[in-house]
Amino acid sequence: MKNQDPPHEFLEPIIDNFNKGKLNKALSDSNKILEKFPYSIVLHNISGACNAGLMEFDAAITSYREALRIKPDYADAYYNMGIAFKDKGDLESAIESYKEALKIKPNYAAAHYNIGNVLKNRGDLESAIDSYKEALKINPDYAEAYFNIGNILKNQDDLELAIESYKKALKIKPNYADAYYNLGIALKDVGDLEAAIESYKSSLNIEPKSYDAYFNMGIALNDVGDLEEAIVSYKEALKIKPDYAEAYYQIGVSLKGKGDLEDAIASYKKALKIKPKNAPALSQAHYLAIVMSDWSYAKTLEKNLSIGLLEGNLSVYGLLSLDDNPSMHHRRSTELVKSDYKFRPIFNSRPIKKSNHIKVGYFSSYFRQHPVSMLSIEMLELADKENFETYAFHYGPNIQDKYNQRITSTFNHFINVSHMSDKEIANLALELEIDIAIEFNGFMKDERVGILAYHPAPIQINYLAYPGTMGADFYDYIIADKIIIPEEQKRNYSENIIYLPSCYMPQDSSRQISNKLITRQECNLPEDGFVFCCFNHSFKITPKEFDIWMRLLSKIDGSVLWLIKSNKSSEDNLKSEAKKRGVEPNRLIFADKIAVEEHLARQRLADLFLDTFNFNAHTTASDALWAGLPVLTKIGKGFAARVAGSLLTSLEVPELITNSEKEYEALALNLASNPEKLATIKKKLADKRTTAPLFDTKTYTKNLEKAYTQAFERYTNGLPPQEFEVL
Repeated sequence: MKNQDPPHEFLEPIIDNFNKGKLNKALSDSNKILEKFPYSIVLHNISGACNAGLMEFDAAITSYREALRIKPDYADAYYNMGIAFKDKGDLESAIESYKEALKIKPNYAAAHYNIGNVLKNRGDLESAIDSYKEALKINPDYAEAYFNIGNILKNQDDLELAIESYKKALKIKPNYADAYYNLGIALKDVGDLEAAIESYKSSLNIEPKSYDAYFNMGIALNDVGDLEEAIVSYKEALKIKPDYAEAYYQIGVSLKGKGDLEDAIASYKKALKIKPKNAPALSQAHYLAIVMSDWSYAKTLEKNLSIGLLEGNLSVYGLLSLDDNPSMHHRRSTELVKSDYKFRPIFNSRPIKKSNHIKVGYFSSYFRQHPVSMLSIEMLELADKENFETYAFHYGPNIQDKYNQRITSTFNHFINVSHMSDKEIANLALELEIDIAIEFNGFMKDERVGILAYHPAPIQINYLAYPGTMGADFYDYIIADKIIIPEEQKRNYSENIIYLPSCYMPQDSSRQISNKLITRQECNLPEDGFVFCCFNHSFKITPKEFDIWMRLLSKIDGSVLWLIKSNKSSEDNLKSEAKKRGVEPNRLIFADKIAVEEHLARQRLADLFLDTFNFNAHTTASDALWAGLPVLTKIGKGFAARVAGSLLTSLEVPELITNSEKEYEALALNLASNPEKLATIKKKLADKRTTAPLFDTKTYTKNLEKAYTQAFERYTNGLPPQEFEVL
């Protein structure tokens, strides 16, 4: 069968309409002329392309096959048929068509490239890269092939090689906006934020309508601390895409970073108006609402705070005060990890060697004045340096304060890794042969959970920072005690539990309490009235506690509630809530934040610390007890709701632990009404401070190191991680 193409004047208007996107017209004209020239391979090819453009893939494939019936060695028809099969979703037939094209035309670079695309879509990434490389052998200037190699490498977290590939694409094609954009993402992921910002700018110079480039540039600007410019960038994205919910969400994040809580929550609300079930916006809006003590708005959000009905993942830390439900806490963590941390472990069992010298790496952003460091600093100083070699992997802000200076000197090795990607840090830990990796941050601010998601160490432990399960299979253990995780709650923890003999939380028994004389008058407290206090952050306070507190104020004449200043909105809202409950707002006294030593000293002015329920006082309770202030708690079910109970048990003052709201309220009223009973408890606190296990940091450190040793010995004996108790 011989090809019979029509004269050029017949083809020109059809091709012109096709190029202008007038596919129906081009197809109609092509079919009409085919009646006169049924053996025209060009017309059959054009008809196929028109049908493919109109999503009529079967018709397109029929046209290409007709062209091949006329000319069996028509490589372009096989190539185009491959595209149609790919778009139809028949990937195997697509690959076969491209291979047929290559049999006819072995130097067909585009066919190799498209085989790469199909393999990439199918998930056969290594073979896809091989196909792109074949295309590059034929056409070394194939920028798109370098670009797609970069995309695969980026998704595999081989970021440095991805960056190299994007740069090769850009050297060939300097106006390649997508390559600049993806290069920016890769640069951000390796921590080179300034270079990422420049790459996004280059992308926008070529394609100024790229709302995603503005959006991601905003994230990079936010991460370098340029919050104002980040907001400007997000707003540019919104000019192009007004319904960009994620941009409104990120504006809220930047505004929150500036401390502008009112505008931040307003921006979250805009995001939720567009996407009512956007999980990040929903959880952050809820968190800010409770930070600001706007309980009515928080309540409107709570009905949507359920896993499985949302788009994206919840901020799990901020939701710990929402409910005392360990099963739900576990579920939220598990869903977050499954979605965000699908990395391949890099630790391949190295030769097991028994050693008395165990390398322990602490991964955290909190090596500064922060509760994690303030609690652990003495424990780290007392570490057995003969049998343990300690490493700090610091990825937080470079804040030079007395805690940073003190804690830096406690480690054998203090490594600033803030400029490195998660995978680079994990590889560094692998190279250093870290035996035990400690998650010292968890799902809290500045988290880098992605580091340990690579499982760079044979033993990985969730410890101290995040009060709950990480919900991940890449944590082998969690440090706890029998109060923190009772038998009936074990099922709600993904980790194997290491039970310490006393409270899981370390203490700094060397912390100083200021000798400065601080008076009630200076703190705006009544000279004679009973002072209830709660120095917890406002996000831990819920209507349940507050109802009880207000009833106590109503029953104890002249009493006040002493709170810490969190933010102006919270103060105003709490005063308003007090008034609703019949309590004069001026009976709520808000304390300024002051130096830690002075804060410890002024706590002695209070009579009784009233704990919060779903999320107890943790470091705050430790401070109060160290200062001699009784802490009244209601023990709950979840980790965060049992910490104060653990502290009081370890201090051997269990009489301050209650089991219900009714019991909590009754005991608070009883203590406030019986000065002698309260004085007896205060004396007991003072006596137990030096004799009970809680503040015996030397013994605590030895027990923790026993835990590390026992976990390591299980590993060196070829045994899997398993729950155990340190005796």
